[in-house]
Amino acid sequence: MPGPSPAALPIPAHERRFTPWRQSFRGGTREDRTMREVEVSLPPRLADLDLATPSALGAEMDAALRAISRLDDTHGEHLAPLATMLLRAESVASSKIERVEASTDDYARALHGIKANASAMSMVASTQALADLIDSVGPNTDAHPPGTAGRSTGTGRALTLGAILSAHRILMADDPEERAYAGRLRDMQNWIGGSDHSPRGALYVPPPPETVPAHLDDLLAYAGRTDVPVLTQAALTHAQFESIHPFTDGNGRIGRALINTILRRRGITSRVVVPLASALVARRDDYFDALGAYRAGAAAPIIRAFTHASTLAAEESAATATRLAELPDTWLDAARRPRNGSAARRILDTLLETPVFTTDEIATNVGGPPSSVYAAIDRLHTSGVLRPLTQRTRNQVWGAAALLDELDDLGVRIGARARAERS
Repeated sequence: MPGPSPAALPIPAHERRFTPWRQSFRGGTREDRTMREVEVSLPPRLADLDLATPSALGAEMDAALRAISRLDDTHGEHLAPLATMLLRAESVASSKIERVEASTDDYARALHGIKANASAMSMVASTQALADLIDSVGPNTDAHPPGTAGRSTGTGRALTLGAILSAHRILMADDPEERAYAGRLRDMQNWIGGSDHSPRGALYVPPPPETVPAHLDDLLAYAGRTDVPVLTQAALTHAQFESIHPFTDGNGRIGRALINTILRRRGITSRVVVPLASALVARRDDYFDALGAYRAGAAAPIIRAFTHASTLAAEESAATATRLAELPDTWLDAARRPRNGSAARRILDTLLETPVFTTDEIATNVGGPPSSVYAAIDRLHTSGVLRPLTQRTRNQVWGAAALLDELDDLGVRIGARARAERS
């Protein structure tokens, strides 16, 4: 069989070998119970890999990086709430790739500690894991040249196995089936697809558990390079991590968190997260096909998919930034321009930074007589600025309706463009 064409950007294909296998827990069909060996895939070493990027793909990557940089460099005073929104958008979309589904309101409730929806709580854990992993590679901000204001001036700290394990521990800590393995590399053979009881008929079987540490050492060496095009590095780091599949669960979400981690470490972003998972989830089959092509020895599909997703996500996120900048005036108009210093005005002034809160919290934050704050909340609810997120009679949880709706709409817009603009 001929290998990948030059346009596919050939890399070494995964090797395959048979290894012994036996069920740890009896179950399934006779074929499951009597299976004695499995064909595993062994990813190639990446640490010293050099790829000559085709000029057309290189131009696409440059355009994507410019779009990301523009997003990260602009929108001044609204960048903090934008950064928070994009972090949450990426976590929600990444979870949806794994068929973890919850409404925006459920997610907002879970962010506030209400545990009624397991999927929403999983999304919150994913958000914290992503934030921690990205923060682990941020710059040392103790000393910066004048005028940099804490911004990255180059490559950040190295990505470490400890940071990956810590992120996985956060992600899986409250999962009733997986918490025992949270923050631990797998010590068993896993597989994707096929039977639940054995690797029989699996779509993909990762390398044996005893090889995982060496594969991760190689991956971290590759992720630490600074002479590789950034989107190539992000795409291949992610694809290789998915091939290694080092955890019993949560590999996809941690693997996708590595994409923005690479962007942060290489200084492409300093404040925002690019919600490219919204584009990937819209074309889930294409994304999985690109991972399959990577394992077969073609790097271009996964690099192109990430480049395209990054461009769409950055452009639509810039539109969201513009909408965020308009929200304070929209809220003021909806509430009929409450006077400066009033409880309603003080609540509106905090709403971009704190879009979800309890009645007691906002009363403490804005100060003044509680009766005035409660009356202001009622006024903002009546005007459509706030909506209740629980059915409590005491200490209700409230959300800024337009901001929560924008979180939903951002994912919808990115997904719609991803489906329409097929590469």
